[in-house]
Amino acid sequence: MRQQNRPPVNQAVIEELLTTRNSKWTLTVVLHLRHATMRFSELQRDIGTISQKALTASLRALERDGFVSRTSYATIPPRVDYALTDLGMEALKAFEAFEAFAALHWSRVQEARQLFDARDSHQLEPSGLRTGTGR
Repeated sequence: MRQQNRPPVNQAVIEELLTTRNSKWTLTVVLHLRHATMRFSELQRDIGTISQKALTASLRALERDGFVSRTSYATIPPRVDYALTDLGMEALKAFEAFEAFAALHWSRVQEARQLFDARDSHQLEPSGLRTGTGR
């Protein structure tokens, strides 16, 4: 492994950032904001399967940590835009790396899940009651 000139890793900091980024929607929201500023309704429509509550919570958490900026306009109806900040653009690099990893290895993940589920379902069967054993 190649050593880079980095400050020592503070595990507590890493755990804190990972804990606050644990929403299943964080990655999706950031990836949708990568190309343009978007309104709340545009984000919700583009993502499709996210509830208003989940999108609001994700955007607030991302804004709190400095990854997303929120700009509101005093118009009728009110308009609010969301965009990635410079920090959000830096985080985007890691998120895009995970996106590429997922695209490349999704079939392997599915195979591993199937093997695990098959093995796990056999382990859950009560002993002596296995199907197909002729008992």
